[in-house]
Amino acid sequence: MKRCFQILPMLLMALVLSACDSSDQPTTASQPAANTTAASPPADEKTFLTTGPIVVENQIDVLAMRAGVVSEIQVDTGKAVHKNDLLAMLDDRQLVAERDAATAKVHSAEANLQDWEAETGVAESDYKRALAMREAGINTQQETEHAHYKLIGSQYEIEKAKQDLTNSRDNLRSLELELEKARIAAPFDGIVARRYVRVGQGVAVGDRLFWVTAVAPLQVKFTLPERLLGAVKAGQTVSVSSSDISPAATHAAKVIDVSPVVDPASGTIEVLAQIQGAASDLRPGMLANIRIDLPRAGTPHTELPR
Repeated sequence: MKRCFQILPMLLMALVLSACDSSDQPTTASQPAANTTAASPPADEKTFLTTGPIVVENQIDVLAMRAGVVSEIQVDTGKAVHKNDLLAMLDDRQLVAERDAATAKVHSAEANLQDWEAETGVAESDYKRALAMREAGINTQQETEHAHYKLIGSQYEIEKAKQDLTNSRDNLRSLELELEKARIAAPFDGIVARRYVRVGQGVAVGDRLFWVTAVAPLQVKFTLPERLLGAVKAGQTVSVSSSDISPAATHAAKVIDVSPVVDPASGTIEVLAQIQGAASDLRPGMLANIRIDLPRAGTPHTELPR
């Protein structure tokens, strides 16, 4: 009996420890499956703010098309220019002399062709007369053949003169093209942003001479997170303002291009919008603020007429 009383406390202790171990075990609950549908903007998100640079489509370095020495410069940095306006000239004195000589050669070739055409007309008349005289028995067969060969020779000389004239004209066109290359002209309407050369400087083919940039139409380029894919479409209007000069002045910009792919490195999509109307406070290269009004859930986009 005494031994039973000794075992009973041990059994009670074992039951208490077992109950404690059971209460410490975590309760496993079923986890919901991962959502695999495309992410969409939160229902309470009405606008999205981002930044991007102001750009223009026409912006280019004007390069030297031929080697030479800069003889004159007509514009400087900040000068507004129109398409084909003269920016600078390369020394073209040698080319002008060669062009003048080629022009004279063309005139000589033209005169030579006319001379042989007249000579051939005479030879043709002589041959016809020789044939008539041969039929009348006045001259010999040898004299008739001589008149025929003279006509054939004149016709060959005409073909040769025509070829000489063609070569002379081709040479003249080549020199005129080289003269055009010596004339550095503006490729489009815009402004001279930089000048890289000075008078007297020698340049090689491909050297930068000027940097010309258009000032309109202005465009803004920006990126959106992947979750906004489908929230911005071509034709949609966004608001653009300068981040420093006049942030209170806003301009409407029409979305003209939305990248069809997502950049895997950044998880963003690229968007290009064109600013509508005048925007005197914006310049190419500036950083702009962009505000995008997001559509409400279930509300279709309203696009501008194209």
